[in-house]
Amino acid sequence: MCVGLSAKVVSVNDGTAVIDASGAKRSVSADLIEDLEPGDYVMVHAGAAIAKITKTDEEEADEVMEELL
Repeated sequence: MCVGLSAKVVSVNDGTAVIDASGAKRSVSADLIEDLEPGDYVMVHAGAAIAKITKTDEEEADEVMEELL
């Protein structure tokens, strides 16, 4: 089973995005998503932003992760 992490994009530069995942900031690859901009929400897996998601999706993913932990 693979687990993705939902996060908000803080900045994007040269194929790399800085994301904020519940306060933890990390750099991830942004090469898989076109037109990624600060303020977008993404699903991150294995160091790469793999899909854009909505804020509602992000909130639901956070709730599920909190229940699991």
